[in-house]
Amino acid sequence: MKLYHKLSQISLLKKSYALKFLFVAFIGIHIPLIGILFFVLFFEHKVSSESILIFSLIMTLLATAVTLLVLNRLIKPIAIASKALDEYRASRKIAALPTEYTDEAGLLLRNIQESINEAESFINEKQDLVYMLSHDLKNFAGNPQGLAKLIISENPSESVQDLAALICESTDLQFRYIENFIKLLKEQDHVTKVNQEVKMISFSAIVPFINEQVEQRLLDKNIKMDLVLETTEAKLKIDEGLLVQVLVNLISNAIKFSYFDSEIKVRIFSEASKLIVTVKDYGIGFDRNQIEELFKKFTKMSRLGTANEGSTGIGLYLCKKIIERNKGRLTASSQGKNHGAEFRIEFDI
Repeated sequence: MKLYHKLSQISLLKKSYALKFLFVAFIGIHIPLIGILFFVLFFEHKVSSESILIFSLIMTLLATAVTLLVLNRLIKPIAIASKALDEYRASRKIAALPTEYTDEAGLLLRNIQESINEAESFINEKQDLVYMLSHDLKNFAGNPQGLAKLIISENPSESVQDLAALICESTDLQFRYIENFIKLLKEQDHVTKVNQEVKMISFSAIVPFINEQVEQRLLDKNIKMDLVLETTEAKLKIDEGLLVQVLVNLISNAIKFSYFDSEIKVRIFSEASKLIVTVKDYGIGFDRNQIEELFKKFTKMSRLGTANEGSTGIGLYLCKKIIERNKGRLTASSQGKNHGAEFRIEFDI
């Protein structure tokens, strides 16, 4: 940016990015000519034609190299603008681009900076509005539920009590939907803001955290989890906390749809320059044509577990979003209903 800044101080070049390029190219083209003139005019001895030719070639090569180097530095504003836009799209990182220049490159920098600021402001305002509306909707849903509970407390007839219970059940579903919607927004915001850097992940260190979070669910259904750790660490482009969240979610999902007294197998291993994690259960499974539906937001495949456990309908969607944003792949497979299921994560290492 220093070269671009210095050229922008020249009044003739201030408002045109193209003129800056032409100016640098003009100087570069004339370096050999200027060198030859000085060589001929100020060289004291007789100069042969071969010497002039060799000198001309050397000066031409030197001028070309210098010109290309300077032009490469001159396109720095474009590279900075591109990087800022990529970083915002990838991780919502807000850049601080210079906005004082008036040529085409300066206009690009200013427009990108303003667009990023406007997009961030719009996202924040939208989320604030959604949270506010969600809070108000919970209040609206709470009013009929409060009235229904009041009716039940008065010991009405059985038919009236049944209707009031249906109202309570319906409003509970509305509460759950609103809470899941808010959770989805917060999780998506967290996923996009986490800094994506390659780091060493120690699986032996995160396994205790995973076991701690799923232990009670395993005990509740007397399910055995067989966790095979063939690879102890790997360099991955994912936040350790997000990886734990995904694995806990996948294991919890396997527990939910497994039968009592069954088994879940978790395997972490390396194969052909890939890190692979598989979570396999022997539960209710699903049809092959339902795989795409599994990973949709608020999927229609949101089902009760084998012990009537509820489902938010966003867990697998978030898992896939997290893995894909961190340059991985999450897939699912099953041989059909009551033949279990396997979820597979792959990262290039």
